[in-house]
Order: sequence, then C-alpha cells, then structure tokens
Amino acid sequence: MISPTIDAAYIGNPTLAAQLNWITGAYERPPQQLDLHLPFDPDEDIILPADKTVTLLATENGAQLLVAGFGLYIGKKSERIVIRHDRVVCAQVPFLRLQELVIASRGVSLSSDLIEELCGRGIRIAFLNNTGKPTGLLTSPLLTATVATRRAQFAATTNPLGAEFASRIVAGKLRNQDKLLRYFAKSRTSDTAAKLTLAADHISLLVRQALKTHGQSPDEIRGRLLGLEGTAGRIYWKAIAAIVDGFTGRVHDASDSPVNAGLNFGYGILYSHVWGAVMNAGLEPFAGFIHTDRSGKPSLVLDMVEEFRQPIVDRPLFAWLNKGGSITLQGGLLDSESKSQVASRVLQRLNATEIYHGKSHQVRSIIQMQARRAAGFLRGEGRYRPFAFEW
Repeated sequence: MISPTIDAAYIGNPTLAAQLNWITGAYERPPQQLDLHLPFDPDEDIILPADKTVTLLATENGAQLLVAGFGLYIGKKSERIVIRHDRVVCAQVPFLRLQELVIASRGVSLSSDLIEELCGRGIRIAFLNNTGKPTGLLTSPLLTATVATRRAQFAATTNPLGAEFASRIVAGKLRNQDKLLRYFAKSRTSDTAAKLTLAADHISLLVRQALKTHGQSPDEIRGRLLGLEGTAGRIYWKAIAAIVDGFTGRVHDASDSPVNAGLNFGYGILYSHVWGAVMNAGLEPFAGFIHTDRSGKPSLVLDMVEEFRQPIVDRPLFAWLNKGGSITLQGGLLDSESKSQVASRVLQRLNATEIYHGKSHQVRSIIQMQARRAAGFLRGEGRYRPFAFEW
C-alpha cells in the first residue's frame, strides 16, 4: 500500500484557484468542493504519494500531473482527479488546478469518465513510454482550427515558402545551441570558457549559412540544411561533453547512458507540448519540412521541437547535473526518482516566463504562439522567426 502524504507547498495557495478553459476562453473559479470520504483530511486540496509515482508541478494558474507507476488507476470523483493503487486512494488533485495530465509508464489505467471530463475542460492527456518518447496525445477536437491551414501547409511542402520555413527552423536551433554554450561559458574558468565560446563562434557561422540557404522547395535544400545541422551538432555535443561529468556525447540508444536517457525523457515531455500546440494551431503533425514523411512519424512536430530543445531541456538538465544532480538507470531505463527530477525541471522551464515580442509569457504559451505564427506564415501571413531565448 502507498502511504499518502501532504505536500504543504501546494496547500492554501490562492493563485492556483483559477484556470483557463481552452474551449470557453475564460478563467473559471472552482465550484464548492464536495467531501470525498477519503482516508485523509478532506479539507486539504492536494494529496501526493511519498514514492514519487505521482508528481505535481504547481504553476501560477494550474499544474502538470505526472503519473509513472505500474498498477495505478486514475479516475474522477466530483471535481477532482483521484488516483488509486490496489483500490486505495493515494493521490487527488482538483481539476481546476490542472493544466495537463502526463502518463509516463506502462500499467496505468484511466476511466472513460475522466477522459471525457479532461477533454471537456481543455486539459490534454499525454502518454510517454519508459524512455520518454511520446506515444499518444488525447485532446478535444474542438481545439483545432479549420482545414484552410492544412491545405496551405501541404502546398508549402512543395514551394519556396516551405523551403524558407525549413531554413529558419534549422537556423533557430543552431542559434539556441550558440546561446546555450555562451551561457555556460559565463560560469567557467577562463580556459573552459574560451573553448565554449570558440565552439559557439563556429556554430554562429553555421547559423548565417542556414539563413542564406534558399530553394524552390524543402526537398531541394534539405540535404544542405541537414549537413549544417549535423556539423553544428558535433561541435555542440563535444563542447557539452567537456563540462558535464559522465557524458561522452549524444546517442539515442541510452540503455547504458544515464545523461542521454535523461535527455530522451525530457525531449519526450517537450514533444507532447509541441504536438499539442501544433494540433491546436490547426496544423497537420505528420507533414513536415525538414524531417521527411514516414508513416507514424510526426514530422512537423519534430521540426518545431528543434528550436526549443536547448532552452527547455538541455539548459535545466545540464545546469542541475553540474550542481551535483544525478540520474540513475534501472534495467536500462530511468528509475522513478530520476524521472521525477528530470520532469520537474523540464516542466519548470515550460512554466517559466520569457520576454516574447515585448511582453512576458510562460514558455508553454510561447510554444503555442509559435505554432500559430507558423500556421499564419504557411498561409502567407507575415514572417516566421524561431524563438531565440535571451540568456
């Protein structure tokens, strides 16, 4: 049995009492809660288990609920999500404090009533496998736009507009690699800082080349862009390996590499957010411009993830590791504590604020706005500029 504990940091916080309903567009106040007759004080808003199988990250107007425990059952009771293990309640969270439900392990069950409730409230349900790869996303079909955007997107896959979009996406990714290396150089010894800055300078030259890469279609310039991206990647990961203990370079098979496993898991969380933003903007997730089409491959999602990897996953993960954080593998996969640590840092970045077009916005909102700007650009409305984080 899992013993319930109360996280006092989430109790009595009035800023968590309202949430944006994506369907109505209005912020809603919570109705009066009903007693649940649970085996703990019903006056407390949030209950979390001590073993980190259920983790909640509180934000200004909501929270992400991460569930990663075999045998857990998620349902609803009155105005709350209720999670049970062996039929005993181990966690509860009011719907009006929730922005997203992330399920990050096998063996988790959901009730159909819960799915209907979350979709009706505009709360996404994201599914990740044990490595952090997104396997599914549930959201209301009412949140997507019209077919006109998809038609324009499909047309752009064979015209200069799509080529320009592809070159800007690659340039945006490389620019953020450049910026992150310079950010880490600020806190290093002069010798290490010089090496990081030199690597950043080389990537900066590749950014300019990417922006000068033009063509009549994405197919025409894809090879050149991938070549620039590959060269920048080798420079970037070599520089990162020099400042992160236990990391020798980027590999996708992370069964014996804790840092790479952490990156994969963090990228999986990012994928789910970008995927939701792409769908909400009315775009087709499987029709990309840099990544080629293949059955079951969300090419556009993979394209748009590129400009957010460094600021949302790489920066918080490497900063934490450099301050003494550690990642542990169990059977080639992240253990529960490591999943919780990585997820909490990625979600904190998603809910951090950045200046975007002169105003302060949460990063998760910026992802959505970028997706909508991409949709407008592909329809021939304005220009698309990848988001460059200022550090």
